[in-house]
Amino acid sequence: MGNGKPAGAEEYVCVFDQGVKLEGTIELPGKFRLEGEVKGAVRGKEQVIVGKSARVEGEVQSAVVSVAGKINGNVTGKKRVVILCRGVVEGDVYTTCLVIEAGGILDGRCHMLSENKAANALPLVGSAAQASGSTH
Repeated sequence: MGNGKPAGAEEYVCVFDQGVKLEGTIELPGKFRLEGEVKGAVRGKEQVIVGKSARVEGEVQSAVVSVAGKINGNVTGKKRVVILCRGVVEGDVYTTCLVIEAGGILDGRCHMLSENKAANALPLVGSAAQASGSTH
């Protein structure tokens, strides 16, 4: 009966545990949990979880980004960015919904996007196209 996993168990495409170090770009289609160190870009389609022991030097992009560790770079969450109680983001945040728990730190600016802009936000992070938001 079943595969031995409890009902509601988290399913990740990939987990980088403590001690894992990577330089470069990571692109994943589903949920990604990071507990190690990354120098470069982290891009997920569904959810990126930066665990409490994780350190990222570079941009992080996904539909949902949860931060319990430290990110030194810009963060884009199409749907939501959550900075948990010990999470630290040193960079700008681009999202439609930002949640910062008590004790969480954002050392940068927050750019609240409309749903239309958020749908196109991932390829535009850091580009001049996103900065020009004028309408006629």
